[in-house]
Amino acid sequence: MAVRDQRWGTAHLEDGGKVAYALTGTGPPLVVVPGWLSHLELGWAIPAERMFHEALSSGRTLVRYDRPGCGLSDPYDGPRTMALELAAIRAVTEAVGATHFDLFGWSLGAPVAAQWASERPETVSRLVLYGGWATGSAIGDDDSRRHVLGLLATHWGLGSDLLTEIFAPDADAGTRRALAQYQRAASSASTAVALLGLAYDLDVSPTLARISAPTLVLHRQGDRAAPAAESRTLADGIPGAALVELEGRSHLPAFGDAEAVVEQVRRFLGLPRLRRAVPTGLTPRQTEVAALVADGLTNRELATRLGITERSAESHVERIRLRLGFRSRSQVAAWYVAREPHT
Repeated sequence: MAVRDQRWGTAHLEDGGKVAYALTGTGPPLVVVPGWLSHLELGWAIPAERMFHEALSSGRTLVRYDRPGCGLSDPYDGPRTMALELAAIRAVTEAVGATHFDLFGWSLGAPVAAQWASERPETVSRLVLYGGWATGSAIGDDDSRRHVLGLLATHWGLGSDLLTEIFAPDADAGTRRALAQYQRAASSASTAVALLGLAYDLDVSPTLARISAPTLVLHRQGDRAAPAAESRTLADGIPGAALVELEGRSHLPAFGDAEAVVEQVRRFLGLPRLRRAVPTGLTPRQTEVAALVADGLTNRELATRLGITERSAESHVERIRLRLGFRSRSQVAAWYVAREPHT
């Protein structure tokens, strides 16, 4: 499976706010409605997340975006509503010229995608819902929800660490650390709280019966962030929906047995099964340079450490960036930290 670069674009909300989106692959569009938080650029630097999206891009133009206030999109301080979520989908699909597409919503994106499919059935070819829920109030009890929201509001660092342990328990320590840093870079604490509050407040159960697109509902049986019973509710409420419960505990689809998720999605979309993806690798010398980049060394400091010219150090970093398909040194650093779980 060939490494793919992201192609960047910007969509515009009616109030003038900008929503960043990225395209990978070629073919009919597959629009992804993101989970709680996202950052298109930094997420690409996490190997598991990148490989997951590349796998979905084979035979499809994968359309991903950062919702308002997250990642590369414009800041947003207004109320978090379903209407805003649907406006972001509309802006992005119009920007890329997609009038009919497959729709994949996961976590918070699952009820949003279900709502879109119920209101705009003429646009959706097939619908995939992963790790979602019909009623957000079914996620934990009142006390646990208040506790998590309070922790995020007062200790964003600790809160992101805690939720990463819940979202990706199967990831190694280095990857969990990178994921927690990624969440903090993707959003302010206030945005994180507002979006989690929206997740708890959403209730799409009254609209499920209006969904007409063929639908696949996926959920890992041991998911600790969203109860598997909620995906059963989604499947029961959507006419003709198929439910597949997968082994595993990770809430994030790119972690744990991500290949099982990819296989189910591709089969449902009528795409051929992929060969096992091989992680992008570096030569030993490039890995050494990447480690120094992760330690924060400049090109001049790299040159001094390695006994080479500054121009040679710059060339090493550039070759690493191109080999990994990254745009910046920060992505190289995040990639190294994620694959090398140092203590």
